[in-house]
Amino acid sequence: MPPVFLTEKSEKERTQKLSIKEGSATSVMFGFGSEYITPFALALKSNNFQIGVLNSLSGLFSPLFQIYGSKLMEKYSRKKIIVMFVALQALIWLPMAALSLLFWKNIFLIYLPWFLVFFYALYSILGSLAGPAWFSLMGDIVPEKIRGRYFGKRNKICGIAVISSTLIASFFLDLFKTHGMVLLGFSILFSLAFIFRLISANYFTKHYDPKFKLKKDNSITLLNFIKKSPKNNFGKFTILIALFQMAVNVGSIFFSVYMLKSLNFSYLTFILVTISVSVFSLLFMPMWGKFSDKYGNKEIIKIGSILLGIMPILWIFSSNPVYLILVPQLISGIGSAAFDLGTNNFIYDSVSRQNRPWYNSYYSILVGFGIFIGSNIGGLLAQYLSFEFLNIFLFLFVLSGIMRLIISGIIIMKVKEVRIIKNRFLRIN
Repeated sequence: MPPVFLTEKSEKERTQKLSIKEGSATSVMFGFGSEYITPFALALKSNNFQIGVLNSLSGLFSPLFQIYGSKLMEKYSRKKIIVMFVALQALIWLPMAALSLLFWKNIFLIYLPWFLVFFYALYSILGSLAGPAWFSLMGDIVPEKIRGRYFGKRNKICGIAVISSTLIASFFLDLFKTHGMVLLGFSILFSLAFIFRLISANYFTKHYDPKFKLKKDNSITLLNFIKKSPKNNFGKFTILIALFQMAVNVGSIFFSVYMLKSLNFSYLTFILVTISVSVFSLLFMPMWGKFSDKYGNKEIIKIGSILLGIMPILWIFSSNPVYLILVPQLISGIGSAAFDLGTNNFIYDSVSRQNRPWYNSYYSILVGFGIFIGSNIGGLLAQYLSFEFLNIFLFLFVLSGIMRLIISGIIIMKVKEVRIIKNRFLRIN
């Protein structure tokens, strides 16, 4: 427990620093674990449809359980909720690590991809149960006037942790692959992911949790939210972001498959291309934080959505790793930094403190449905559609890009800035 003489301001500043440390530990977990779920699925001989289901179910179940996570705040403190479910989420890495041993012993081989789907969905569910409490808590901890800069800084530091751990993991996997023991390598990495998630749970025990009692307005239901969505700004924003994520997931879930199966990249080459997005995002995140504070969140959502729409189409022009890093991945890093920061802060600005857990849950549910639909469309097309003149994955990238650009234009026209902003950067709408 922190010293009782600390003022609330000091407690919040202390927790802001702790959150960066916690985020770094969580990022290492991502680098050793989550970043390698698709490569692990391929190592278990998953087909394209199973890859699609792997991503779609986690995208769907995760937000659905956020409603229950929000309800828990009516009875329990936010910190208690976060610590409990983060610790449980850490434990899920152990059975996922055990799948490697089952494969090695030729046990349940045809079922192992589906076991992975189940455990990864459970992993996502446990994280989502903690999500609303974390989102609500950080909204109270970080003042609005510094929110853009703070999360820009936090994302930068966490990005460094993800990149470093992911690179280490790629060297590790390539080493084990050369000795014919790549699945053992995955098992060790997932065990490390378990340890670092427990470390992040420990940091959460030290967070300051300002007094908060959730009292839900009974009129704020998912059904009412959906009915009213076309008539209010946040509702329109939610629907359009859900459609955008649907478009994204038609193709994005197969970048890893394309590099590992079609291009036969080593794990090191694959991860260098993959994490280059995080590197570029990391470099541009502080700039977008300041940009957001000055020009508003809609402006950076505009820019980010357009860049993310162009990015997948650029994959058709070359398979050279240097090109992929310096052209589409550079654009993706710049665009995702803007889009992610803008959408996150837009929610904080649009919803009151009391209603934030519910509206964030409903937002996540609709976005989750978008991810579910997009991932399954991509999975089915990749499994059952083929062309003699074009790689199926490249077709999905182009289709995804066109869909993103169309929806991006609608976002620009339909969504209004919430903050009172004197400056405009892009003179669109």
